[in-house]
Amino acid sequence: MKLEELRSMFQQIGVPQRPEDQVLMQRMLLHAGIEPRNVHQEMEMSSRFVDTYPDVSFSNAAISLHAHSFYEILYCCNTCGVEYLVEATRYQLRKGDIVLLPPGVSHRPLLPENMTEPYRRYVLWLSVEYVAALERISAIPFRKGGIRLLRTAGTRWEYLGELFKLGVVEYAAQEPGWEEAICGSTTFLLAHLSRAVMDQSAAPLPPEKPELLDQVMAYVEQHLAERITLAEVARQFYVSESTITQAFRKRMDVSFYRCVTQRRLIAAKALIERGILLEAVAEQVGFSDYSTFFRAFKQEYGTSPRQYRKRQNAQE
Repeated sequence: MKLEELRSMFQQIGVPQRPEDQVLMQRMLLHAGIEPRNVHQEMEMSSRFVDTYPDVSFSNAAISLHAHSFYEILYCCNTCGVEYLVEATRYQLRKGDIVLLPPGVSHRPLLPENMTEPYRRYVLWLSVEYVAALERISAIPFRKGGIRLLRTAGTRWEYLGELFKLGVVEYAAQEPGWEEAICGSTTFLLAHLSRAVMDQSAAPLPPEKPELLDQVMAYVEQHLAERITLAEVARQFYVSESTITQAFRKRMDVSFYRCVTQRRLIAAKALIERGILLEAVAEQVGFSDYSTFFRAFKQEYGTSPRQYRKRQNAQE
């Protein structure tokens, strides 16, 4: 589903302001045949270059582990106790924090059960084509193994939030020339964000002290192509199977095996986009056979691996 299609569906509600609005949005998605927790991973860009919008999540929001085929930058608008999981590393978000997510990087927010206020952020999506064009003329704040989260509060980069907001306002108004204005303001934002990333005084956001969830997620990342069982993971970390099960249910809102499957499918999408043979994709991400992979992919994304490849090729 493209961003504009989702926006049209929710145009009467707008950005949710109350938990009841979010529940209504979830019901509308279900009526349209879309699983609410999967909506983020099924989203496609509407624009060829840049999409940007405000987003809000309440404690009852269901968000799966997901990744995109485009670049995503998040600006956290408030401090509300939300943690952010990027692959196997977890961060505590505060107002002014910026999350940098290249294509194929798994991520999701971890929402506390009783947040004092909703989790508000500005979302910026950049196509691979747009970033590739900019990389030929200037520095871009996306580097392999580079900073994933940047804390701007209390630094000279606090003004970056206003640059994010500028694009969001243009996107909401959609007055004549809005697409050109967004591309221009985004290029300006990325130039300043690159300076912040390279600034020695602006330290990257430190990860939280590892706990069992982080250690298990790291284990899954390292053994994705292998057979992973709850019993073996429990032995690795000297805890009971129920302890791991409860940790995933409480923090990730899914079962351990469901989370492993989601991570495998995220890796599979990246391989499909690279043109790897579909049977080889299934093997490389740890599925026992292609039919099992096919069923899991279709259930998670609502499309087959082959259809997904055709759709990606059509967008190039």
